[in-house]
Amino acid sequence: MSLDLEAKNSTLNEGAEEETEGVLPEREEEEAEPESPVSEEDSKELREMTEAGLFFGRKKTKTHPRMKPFILTTRNGVEILDLMKTIEQINKAIGFLKEINVKGGKVLLVGTQPAAREAVMKMANDFSFPYVTNKWVGGVLTNFNVIRKRVDKYIKLKEDKESGRLAKYNKKEMSKINREMDKMNFLFSGVEKMTAAPEAILLINPREHMTAIREAKILGIPTVAILSSDNDPELVDYPIVANDNAEKSIGFVLEKIGEGIKKV
Repeated sequence: MSLDLEAKNSTLNEGAEEETEGVLPEREEEEAEPESPVSEEDSKELREMTEAGLFFGRKKTKTHPRMKPFILTTRNGVEILDLMKTIEQINKAIGFLKEINVKGGKVLLVGTQPAAREAVMKMANDFSFPYVTNKWVGGVLTNFNVIRKRVDKYIKLKEDKESGRLAKYNKKEMSKINREMDKMNFLFSGVEKMTAAPEAILLINPREHMTAIREAKILGIPTVAILSSDNDPELVDYPIVANDNAEKSIGFVLEKIGEGIKKV
């Protein structure tokens, strides 16, 4: 379904965030196109997406050529994303991820940017999905067996500490063990329950996680990603074009996906 440019620009001008205040000037009448119907449900969702700032892309100078079909217009050098296409992409991603979840499969969530961590961890907790929010460890997928041995060591150290079995070590030895546990916690805290390769990966901003994408492609693991206008949408199997740099926008998309997966 396509939304006429006039209606879209009117909707988008309602929800500018502080960080890009003034980016969207008044709509120019000559940009209007013939009207096309928009359902009440889509209209409501567009307003919510606008308020969450999903429509903000990157500067036009950073736009990836393959992203042009997903850009509605440009305002003061900033790309404005086509939210009607974003709605379609979210729905496709929901259909794919819901099928995995129904079968009891796991989706690895990856978002190491500060703006993504809270939303990623919330979704991971809601569905008991593994996640990476600090740093992608090379080989998590392609060298899983080796990484798993390190994860198992981390789990055992935690169990030994909680049970008091580490009390036999002196202060200097415990200091070394604690440093090692802190490092392992940083690297493995979200993947300790991942006992096998995931059925899919959901990433926030592929440009930040190219190693993860390469490993997924080597193993044939499908990828879903929230990505802005500076990304190549063909890098992933299920792109969701939206603001990938703001906590509110990322949280909105992941919440919508979670609601869709849970829906009977």
